Amino acid sequence: MKSLFVFSGQGAQFAGMGKDICTASPAAAELFKQADEALGWSVSDLCFNGPEEKLQESRFCQPAIYTMSCACLAAFKEKYPEVEAAGCAGLSLGEFSALQAAGVFSFIDGLKLVARRGELMDAACRETNGGMASVLGGELELIREVCAQCDIDVANLNCPGQVVISGEAEKVDAAVAALKDKGLRKVIPLKVAGAYHSRLMAKAGEQLKTVLADTPMAAPQIPVAQNYTGTITESGVDAIKENLVSQVAGSVRWEDCVNTFLKLGADTVIEFGPGNVLSGLMRRISRDVTALNIGTAEQLENFSK
Repeated sequence: MKSLFVFSGQGAQFAGMGKDICTASPAAAELFKQADEALGWSVSDLCFNGPEEKLQESRFCQPAIYTMSCACLAAFKEKYPEVEAAGCAGLSLGEFSALQAAGVFSFIDGLKLVARRGELMDAACRETNGGMASVLGGELELIREVCAQCDIDVANLNCPGQVVISGEAEKVDAAVAALKDKGLRKVIPLKVAGAYHSRLMAKAGEQLKTVLADTPMAAPQIPVAQNYTGTITESGVDAIKENLVSQVAGSVRWEDCVNTFLKLGADTVIEFGPGNVLSGLMRRISRDVTALNIGTAEQLENFSK
């Protein structure tokens, strides 16, 4: 088994996440305890009990998902130390969990970084009127052409036949109408707080530079594919930081990230964190790869069965 470890992004969160896996795993419980102490508010209470409304806010949601994902990995390593990662990747926010898994920064340093990223992105959402839409089917070049005409951006290239567009809300609405006029039937506006991975997030990305400059980082111990390039970053810590800045307002090339590792022989994808979004995308990218989830105590227990 040649495993790719992948990590959930924003939107996968739900009230109750992590509660059972903390009961089952001392390693997971320890990470939640560290997070509560480091941030000065209870990440564990928010994850275990909600409310859902608070979990929708980036400043709370991002450190909550990061903690949950890292805790799932810690529980997995505790129970199955023999399973090693051939590579790591994460969708948007999940990239930070992937970098932590690869030893680029400590859990706490990553947590503080993610918490600040969430605050900056929340501020960008309040300062702009952004929207997003999911485009299912259709040629990428046509979608890019309409985005350019409507002055918005391609936010996510998730898998074959699934692209997300992002920008000012009125311009996204215009793009949705234009794509439907061109024969695309499934163009679905998304319920989001802002225009993630678009130019409206550029200020948040620039402000993140200062936080990244103050975050201790080391070269990855495991190959990591980053969203902004869609490839493994091999040119050092400075490049990792630059990609994290660019990722905030840039396109997430998730399909490319996964394919990078499939070309290197990865045959199993293990998704850590809440939900199963990445496992679902995996089935659209390649049906030849086994996709598994570690997000609950039951999934942890059943992994080897």
